[in-house]
Amino acid sequence: MTGGEPRADGGATGDGETRIGVDVGGTFTDVALSVDDRLVTAKVPTTDDQHVGVLEGIDKACDRAGITPSEIDGFAHAMTVSVNALLERDGAKTALVTTEGFRDVLEIGRQDRPDLYDLEAEKPDPLVPRELRFEVDERATTEGVERPVDADAVRDIAATLREREVEAVAVCLLHAYAAPDNERVVAETLREELAVPISASHEVLAEFREFERTSTTAADAYLRPAIDGYVGRLVEEADAAGIPAPWIMQANGGIADPETVRERAVTTTLSGPAAGVVGAGAPVDDADVEGLVTFDMGGTSSDVSLVRDGRAERTTDAEIDGLPIRTPMVDVNTVGAGGGSVAWVDPGGALRVGPESAGADPGPACYGRGGTEPTVTDAAVVLGYIGPDTALGGELTLDVDAARDALEGLADETGLEDGLEAARGVYRVANATMTRTIRSVTVERGHDPREFALVAFGGAGPMHAAALADSLSVDQVVVPRPSGVLSAFGLLAADESYDAARTVGADLRAVDPADLEGVYDDLVADVLADASDPDAARLERAADCRYAGQSFELTVPVDDEFDAAGVAERFHDAHERAHGYAMDESIEIVTLRATATVPGSEPTVRYDGAGDDIIGTRRVHFAGGARSATVFDRDRLAPGATVSGPAILEQAESTTVVPPAWAGNVLADGTLVLTRASDTAEGHR
Repeated sequence: MTGGEPRADGGATGDGETRIGVDVGGTFTDVALSVDDRLVTAKVPTTDDQHVGVLEGIDKACDRAGITPSEIDGFAHAMTVSVNALLERDGAKTALVTTEGFRDVLEIGRQDRPDLYDLEAEKPDPLVPRELRFEVDERATTEGVERPVDADAVRDIAATLREREVEAVAVCLLHAYAAPDNERVVAETLREELAVPISASHEVLAEFREFERTSTTAADAYLRPAIDGYVGRLVEEADAAGIPAPWIMQANGGIADPETVRERAVTTTLSGPAAGVVGAGAPVDDADVEGLVTFDMGGTSSDVSLVRDGRAERTTDAEIDGLPIRTPMVDVNTVGAGGGSVAWVDPGGALRVGPESAGADPGPACYGRGGTEPTVTDAAVVLGYIGPDTALGGELTLDVDAARDALEGLADETGLEDGLEAARGVYRVANATMTRTIRSVTVERGHDPREFALVAFGGAGPMHAAALADSLSVDQVVVPRPSGVLSAFGLLAADESYDAARTVGADLRAVDPADLEGVYDDLVADVLADASDPDAARLERAADCRYAGQSFELTVPVDDEFDAAGVAERFHDAHERAHGYAMDESIEIVTLRATATVPGSEPTVRYDGAGDDIIGTRRVHFAGGARSATVFDRDRLAPGATVSGPAILEQAESTTVVPPAWAGNVLADGTLVLTRASDTAEGHR
């Protein structure tokens, strides 16, 4: 995945500040440091207590840059604490307080099946067990409170919760998104009685759909102690080292101050992938492409998303491990296929890859740390993509024999000829898995992948990108210079961003614009209250709309002054783009949204790329057979240089594979653009 000793010969300059971005992945923690006119990168193994690895990475990058951590002016951070807690089910002991008769909403859900034809399919267990779900006698409608809640009854519940030693409480009452008075009473009473986080649905997700709102609120409560503890420790450790408090990447692609995310933990669920998509948007202008498929392949998983018109696609309709999470987030599809994904044989004798990962310790067999199971990284070593002298992360030497032994064992199990054939199989299966994921965000949503460029990053992404592009008939692959740590690099330029929403449910033709403007005023006030500099904030308004009778919505922008005709026209156009047709039906305006964005100062990359760029040659196995490939030090390729496949481009945190039918061009900022070049002579020009 990586190669060569890290150097600091290119750089990022923006406002003159020394800034650092740290992204925690499943296997490695990546660091990007912008200091003076340089960009210094580092990669360290992810630690069980993530803040330990974060500080180790900061120390490593600062040491390479010749500065002390106390000289850092700004610190942005992306993490996996939230998503890990959801996937591993090790969040807080959480209780739910809800309206009488709605105790089992979390288990009933939508009464659908994870797999329609699988008779043994099971839904994920709810985050709150039934014995910790409590009901209160109250009732509200969308018009207001019909039966007020009894505060004394809530105090009785609080006493029970105290006895049960719960660590967090979610409060979700019927129709609280429209009439939150009863829910406010419950939440405020519980906050008076209990010394644990209380998440109220009208504060977390003021939108309709009871199951999704309850699920999201429960997730917020479930995560808050973990996020509060982690961010609190990181703030304390950073302060002790003289480092500013970290701004945390949210799932919506914007950063927020630590206190905000400690109170809104659910907004951090896809923190790391969002940072990668933000970083991947940078090469759009230089690469002269209109749309991007972002492909981030790390040690544990691969994340795929779309960037259109220079902006990352967002969604409010996402699931994590089967749990609906309805907060605004970058639209990322994740599959368990990364460099550390373990190859195995299913009961039918078929070769599979992932989702189980070897992690960082012991890691793939080639790490030489005691791992024996074959992984995608081991296959890359056997195929020659990663050379025997490569130093992973700049310091981890390879055990090629261990990788070969692991693949030989897999060959015996599958009946393949030898370890090389097993490595080919692992590589093909992993690529097929990732190709399906890319199709899910393009073809299945009405987009032709041939009209997009593929932006590859992560430790392993550039190694697989050209092969994926071949299978998708994509003609261009973009590999940013800091591709191995692009999520960390994206943090350096991230905007500050906050969202608010409220369901209104009205016929667009009959609604009074003044009523909607009143709701927008409240939403704008909410997001500006969170912004560090309200005067610098850029405000955006949007609305979720649908045709009458539909059960799904599409989000369209709304002007500063609400114009029903303009909203209708945008919705018709959006529906036709998404579904191929528009209807002559009445339109319902369902949910209003507001976003405040304080723009960050984007670093300007300076790249020199001078020196002897050829390392040597080695035998590499491609789809058409073994070839002699030229191996380059990517950081020494000068702007304007071209590379024709077969070739391997090594750098500290990642390796780029250029197959025989491809050629690459180095842009002024060090970005590598690969294009199909079957008629190009081999070698370096």
